[in-house]
Amino acid sequence: MSQEQTPDTERRHGTSSPRPGWIAGGVLILVGIVFIIRNVSGFGLDNWWALFILIPSLGSLLTAFQMYEKNGRRFTAASRGPLIGGLVLLAVTAVFLFNLNWGRIWPLFLVLAGLGMLLSSFEKKN
Repeated sequence: MSQEQTPDTERRHGTSSPRPGWIAGGVLILVGIVFIIRNVSGFGLDNWWALFILIPSLGSLLTAFQMYEKNGRRFTAASRGPLIGGLVLLAVTAVFLFNLNWGRIWPLFLVLAGLGMLLSSFEKKN
């Protein structure tokens, strides 16, 4: 009798995709490294807390990649939404981390919206 791979058995046998927990761990390591560099060299990030925005951003980008792979390397609504969302969060993180001027950076959000529309135009309708 053959046993099908269910999500529960995949987790027990280690065959499922990596859990998003590694993203949070990676971001915490990154924050720790930033603090070490700051303490040793005097380099400062006034808005270091913005690094925590990377957690959902990287999680969203990972989801987008997984959906892209799952759908035969095609952009579908399942991959497009998380991709654009992750890129928006990444842009917000950059604005806070590098003290960028919102008045100068806002066109980037128009570009991201246009990218989302462009990707949706390439999606094949059934």
